[in-house]
Amino acid sequence: MTEISLFHFEEDRQCFEDLAIKNGANLWEQSDVMSALDYRSEEAFRKLVMKAMQACLTLGIPTEDNFHRQADGTYRFTRFACYLLAMNGDPKKLQVAAAQLYFAVLAETFHTALEHSDAIDRVLIRDEVSEGEKSLSSTASRHGVENYPFFQNAGYRGMYNMNLSKLRERKGLKPTEKLIDRMGKEELAAHLFRITQTAAKIRNEGVQGQRLLEDAAEKVGKQVRKSMLEISGAKPEDLPPAEPIKDVKKRLKQTDKQLRNIDKDGKKKP
Repeated sequence: MTEISLFHFEEDRQCFEDLAIKNGANLWEQSDVMSALDYRSEEAFRKLVMKAMQACLTLGIPTEDNFHRQADGTYRFTRFACYLLAMNGDPKKLQVAAAQLYFAVLAETFHTALEHSDAIDRVLIRDEVSEGEKSLSSTASRHGVENYPFFQNAGYRGMYNMNLSKLRERKGLKPTEKLIDRMGKEELAAHLFRITQTAAKIRNEGVQGQRLLEDAAEKVGKQVRKSMLEISGAKPEDLPPAEPIKDVKKRLKQTDKQLRNIDKDGKKKP
């Protein structure tokens, strides 16, 4: 493994570029990227790779274009794959924080490294919410929900202390916009927790019937609301709408193109 800090600009501004493998496009060895991000456990790094690949899939970008699996089971990464790894890395690691700054600058956008990282997290959590809602709908149906909108509204009422229609009005959403597409990272995470815990409560307690299922959904929503107030003091209905998720995805896809253009044009890092 290469023992070197690739993202300490003060020490060597060309280090990252110099380690690239020239093979049509620049690629970086897994061992070098692990060292750069200060990941010493292959298991922890493998989890990071899986998360980065999931982000790639969620954006509709083929993983094989950016994560090149080798015969020995390791990967070679494109510049965009390195970007996804850095933005999904543990920010408590100084080298990850430095890498996030590096790629935010390299992408030539006006967004900070934190905004890049949060954008990827939003896309991933939004995808989990979609799957969670499908699972909750299936669970509720098996336990006797006949009117799903009423059941869904009960969960929102518990968490936001108001019905979904009033919440949409309070958030200033357009008629065509989905609420979850305008939730920020914090709100999405709380929403996902409410969904998964509602499904768990229904299964574990064997709740049956429309009225009892609505009661269960509202109770879980109230508990999530209580936890948010105790931990952060924030009312979920007061959290401001975030950038539309479609715009976030578009921006991340543009980052992929920008980073590819750096290699195509033979540019060096700033």
